[in-house]
Amino acid sequence: MADEKPQVEVATEPEQAAPKHSGKPTVAIKVYAPFKIYYEGEGYSLSAVNATGPFDILPHHHNFLCMLVPCNLKIQTPDGEKIIKIHRALMHVKADSITVFVDV
Repeated sequence: MADEKPQVEVATEPEQAAPKHSGKPTVAIKVYAPFKIYYEGEGYSLSAVNATGPFDILPHHHNFLCMLVPCNLKIQTPDGEKIIKIHRALMHVKADSITVFVDV
């Protein structure tokens, strides 16, 4: 049939799914100083404070880099809430992974 248009398939990358624990998406979290690891594992969210104010990081968050001010880092984990008191830190968020460099 002359009126038919050819079908074009568009290849798209599948969206990368966050790991799940008990059905809830999680993000890999590592909080460490030069000589100590404070936390390393999966979490549902991380709450912190930067110069703009308090904020939360959840699975699928956009890439993000910031300096943290003195605060309590709150990590919601499958085992409950972990709280780590920090004085200064650098946070890097990328591809469902959060890294916090403490005392830098």
